[in-house]
Parts: sequence; C-alpha cells; structure tokens
Amino acid sequence: MADQEPHLVDIHVGARIRMRRKSMGLSQTQLADSVGITFQQLQKYERGANRVSASKLYGMAVTLQTSVAWFFEGMPPEVDGDGDKRIEAVRRFMATEEGVELASLVPQLPPAQRRQILALAKTLCAEDDDDQPGGTSKA
Repeated sequence: MADQEPHLVDIHVGARIRMRRKSMGLSQTQLADSVGITFQQLQKYERGANRVSASKLYGMAVTLQTSVAWFFEGMPPEVDGDGDKRIEAVRRFMATEEGVELASLVPQLPPAQRRQILALAKTLCAEDDDDQPGGTSKA
C-alpha cells in the first residue's frame, strides 16, 4: 500500500532529531549538509515520512553531539488496544510543526482559555464529522 502512515518509531526518531537540532541552533540545511543529504530529505526524516538509515542516524548523532540511543529515548513500549490509538494520535500531532508550537504555547495560557481552545477544537472536529459522507448534517 503506497499511502501507508509513517511508523511510530520513525515519527519518534524524527521528532527527536528536530528537537536536538533546534536546541543546538542548527538549520535543517546545516544538519543535512553534515550528513550528505538535502534539507528536503531531512524534513522527511523529521516528519517520520522516511526512515533514517543507520549510517545517516550515526552521522546526525555525531553532528548533534549525542548517542544514537538518545534518538530512541522516551519511546513508549508498543501496546495493543484503544489507548494505543490515542497515544498514536498524540505522537502524530507532535510530529507536526503546529503540534510542537501548540504544545509550547497552550500551557502558557490561563486554564479558562485552555478550556476554550479545547471546546473550539471539539466543535471544529464535530463540524468536520458532519461534513463527512454518512455524517449527520446540522442543516
């Protein structure tokens, strides 16, 4: 199947690459050049869209002054069940630029405003569901 979702391990490793790169103040181009890839390829790695080869991961670890194992730290064990779907959704969200930005900004808001944002997101998702085939229309 060509439209497969990225594997959760690839998403996690990519997010760790991005986090370390940003914490060191490196651009995507600088890190990509250091391991002999294009910045577009690095973008795909950071999103988890493409898997990182062992040699490229090792090169990034050297450039980012960390161990290869560091990229896998915090990786929760694979479990089955509905809770897994929620964890997977959070991981996928955190693999996006918007996810990272929201995760850093929302905790700075007062609790009442956080609840308003949550209510807005729920409303927008419900509207999207209603627009789907088989959904109930609010018309």
